[in-house]
Amino acid sequence: MTLVTTHPDRQMAEIADKVRNGERLSLEDGVFLYRSDDLLTIGQLANEVNLRKNGKKVYFIENMSLYFTNVCEAHCAFCNFRKDEGEEGSYTLSPEEMIAYVEQHIHPGVREFHIVGGHNPNVPFEYYVESIRALKQKYPNVTMKAYTAAEIDFFSRISGLSYKEVLLKLVEAGLETLTGGGAEILSDQYRKKMRVDKANIDQYLEVHRTAHQLGLRTHTTMLYGSVESLEERVKHMLHIRDLQDETDGFQVFIPLSMQPISPKASIRRRNSAYDDLKAIAISRLMLDNIQHIKAYFINIGTQLTQVALTMGASDAHGTIVRERISHAAGALTPEGITREDLIWLIKGAGRIPVERDTFYNEAKIYE
Repeated sequence: MTLVTTHPDRQMAEIADKVRNGERLSLEDGVFLYRSDDLLTIGQLANEVNLRKNGKKVYFIENMSLYFTNVCEAHCAFCNFRKDEGEEGSYTLSPEEMIAYVEQHIHPGVREFHIVGGHNPNVPFEYYVESIRALKQKYPNVTMKAYTAAEIDFFSRISGLSYKEVLLKLVEAGLETLTGGGAEILSDQYRKKMRVDKANIDQYLEVHRTAHQLGLRTHTTMLYGSVESLEERVKHMLHIRDLQDETDGFQVFIPLSMQPISPKASIRRRNSAYDDLKAIAISRLMLDNIQHIKAYFINIGTQLTQVALTMGASDAHGTIVRERISHAAGALTPEGITREDLIWLIKGAGRIPVERDTFYNEAKIYE
């Protein structure tokens, strides 16, 4: 499909009218915005939408990223985190080992554990359940944000249980929300090219649909910047928007900038700052039914995150403590950030920092 406009100024003006009148943008609108070089207008429109939805508040959380295992049966082309069982550097932590790691690194303000990992077929589903249970028992006041939709699909396969049964067992153990990963690009062609041998489009969406039906509020992502077309990026957002129309269960959309395999990779192997800002702004414009768009500093850096806060982003993520997946793939950014630096970063963009919990309840406003 080729979408060409002979009157770009007129089409941009029509899109601006739609945005200002609260009308929904189409696939054609989204592709036009991606092809336009008028980043400032796109960013300004996204800023207007965000200010309508969230005012000048920008949210962040004190959280920790935890990874129980990096052993994975999948061989996705973009992943440098995964290992085979027995390969040098592979690991699978017991709940006790993970608690010992947390004890070493946690600080009193942490409100959330962000838990993802490999699809390790060498341990039973019960291992993943008990990992959550042990953490929740040890840290009852920390929210368990755990597992991607792809992991839930994997658990369903190794256990023989339905998505609903898997989720109910995990919720009983302490799970409170799902992470957004595993979406990559929701396109069959992309998933074939990038060897995404895990949950397909329908499975990814069905896991989140089931979670939403059980009352869980979840997160969702888009990993952009490799082989996908601009149409595929916009169609990805439309898949998410359609499910949100149905369930209203997504809290935030997180565009993730693809990282090269090596930290030494040249600038030409990375997404441009221009593309990263467009991804944030266009997400804000297309996803009219999702409250928050996140600027993920781990992938785009702290200073670009600051600019993104004026182009549609209302969430600056969190402190993380020690991120591993993007850094295994060549991210050059910090592995974590302090609360003070996050507050400084948000204030520097002329915004109001708001410390939140996992569900966007406000804990503290830093005026």
